[in-house]
Amino acid sequence: MGLGPCMLDIAGLALTAEEEVRLRNELVGGVILFARNYESPGQLAELTASIHGLRTPSLLISVDHEGGRVQRFTEGFTRIPAMRELGRIWDDHPSRARNLARQVGYVLAAELRACGVDFSFTPVLDIDFGCSSVIGDRAFHSEPQAISELAHSLLLGLKQGGMPTVGKHFPGHGYVHADSHLEVPVDERSYTEIELCDLIPFRQLVNFGLTAVMPAHVIYPKVDQHPAGFSKIWLKDILRRELGFEGCIFSDDLSMEGATVAGDIVQRAEAALDAGCDMVLVCNQPALADELLARLKWEMPAASKARLLQMRGRPHPDSMVHLHEQPEFVKAVHEIATIGPGTADLPFA
Repeated sequence: MGLGPCMLDIAGLALTAEEEVRLRNELVGGVILFARNYESPGQLAELTASIHGLRTPSLLISVDHEGGRVQRFTEGFTRIPAMRELGRIWDDHPSRARNLARQVGYVLAAELRACGVDFSFTPVLDIDFGCSSVIGDRAFHSEPQAISELAHSLLLGLKQGGMPTVGKHFPGHGYVHADSHLEVPVDERSYTEIELCDLIPFRQLVNFGLTAVMPAHVIYPKVDQHPAGFSKIWLKDILRRELGFEGCIFSDDLSMEGATVAGDIVQRAEAALDAGCDMVLVCNQPALADELLARLKWEMPAASKARLLQMRGRPHPDSMVHLHEQPEFVKAVHEIATIGPGTADLPFA
């Protein structure tokens, strides 16, 4: 059995019998974890081992673990600052900011890998226009070149820690105020306006070896009537052909309000996969996940299978204890501690 095109979540700190059956479905290819799935590094390592042990090849395990207000695992993990803190340092000391971004990427990846997580959905490549309610300080900066440089350094650190990279939210979520978790955002700008600003970090990170991309649940009506994650124009014509991206494409969560324009859960998945996504996410809605697994008919293309293989984390220390004994890691943690306040209280489940 190979990896299927669906990534699902689980309810708690350990797999239930019902979840084991669900995750063995041939349409499933991965699991995304949330704060509710975390208690300690030891518990997380046991959970990921149980998920990886369910089938061969093993399922991919992911998490939204960016730093700042989107850091799912905190107790026992290094507090990662919001990416905006790196942007502030970049304004006065670009070389220091680049070094710190690399150290942040290394620590973020190394800790997750030590607990068995394959990858995090990071870096955020959105531009901070000062108006997005959901992006905010998750963005590195308001200048595309600053974002490109800092994200490149973070990418190098993630690779050093054994982890692939996922740039989001293509082609840019920072211009619209609406939160696609709750609404259907519409960006009225022309393609030229987007190309000359928002696309710059994506184009450069593709050239730097970005492993994967997550498109936005945002409609850009001057380019296509469909949200980017359901758009062949954005994913096949622009991302694949124009930008030359050959990596994996993950949909954003199909249970979000911004995805409902595509129909019911099966229609959403079909639309995203037809548009060019290799894997689709369904989170926090087990009933929708079961409906999708019962009704979706999809033959995984060979190219998608190959791309998903690139999302496996590389070998890692077998525990946080061993990781914390490495001088390189200790030095990086000390440098990160000079950046800023770290995470605030997390608003996400």
